[in-house]
This record gives sequence, structure tokens and C-alpha cells, in this order.
Amino acid sequence: MTRETAAGSIKLKQAYDRPAADDGQRILIDRLWPRGLKKADAAIHEWMKSLAPSSALRKWFGHDLARWQTFQRRYRKELLQHSEELDRLRAFTRQGPVTLIFSARDAMHNDAVVLRDVLVAKGTS
Repeated sequence: MTRETAAGSIKLKQAYDRPAADDGQRILIDRLWPRGLKKADAAIHEWMKSLAPSSALRKWFGHDLARWQTFQRRYRKELLQHSEELDRLRAFTRQGPVTLIFSARDAMHNDAVVLRDVLVAKGTS
């Protein structure tokens, strides 16, 4: 039995927030390990570096909100090149709750927000 990917089954959490029992699979989606975070404290189940924005895109964006719309478009295009890993992540969401872990300070404008939207929009196709 497959379950559709729903927004409620995918949470977003900053890497420095404490892990919680209801996080489910904790997936780090940054290319770089979060500065100052011990691996033992992070409780990460998977580190999916390939789903992170490219270094060039990340540096270009620089969390400049004026670039947010263009960042989203470019990042979605990059994700198309990693369909196998994206499908693997989508499979996790069908098995139970998933928390996408990110290290950006801005919780509303980061790669995890875009990735969750991509996962939810695509469903189980």
C-alpha cells in the first residue's frame, strides 16, 4: 500500500533544533555539514548532499530575498538532475514522517522549503 506524499508528513527543522520523537526520518539536505553541530547530537538518518543546491547557486543566492523567486526556479531545475535521489527521498515520505534538516537561519526562504514543495507537488508519481 502506498501513501501519497502530503505536506503534513514532511516537516522542516533547523539543524540546531533539538531532535524530537515525532521527527521520523531526519534527512540532512545541505551540501555542507552544519558548523559546530556534533554528528551524535544531530540524529541524522540520511545525508542527501546531492539534493542540496549547487555551491554556485547557494553562493549566488546568499539568502538575498530579492533573489528568492529566481533561486527557487534554478534550484527546481537542478533537482531534475537528481531524480533518482529525489525518488528515494519520496519513498521515505511514503513510509512515515520525514523531517528535512537545514542549517539556514531563515526558516521561510531556504532549500528545504523548495524541496518540500517539490515533493508535495509531485506526490507519488
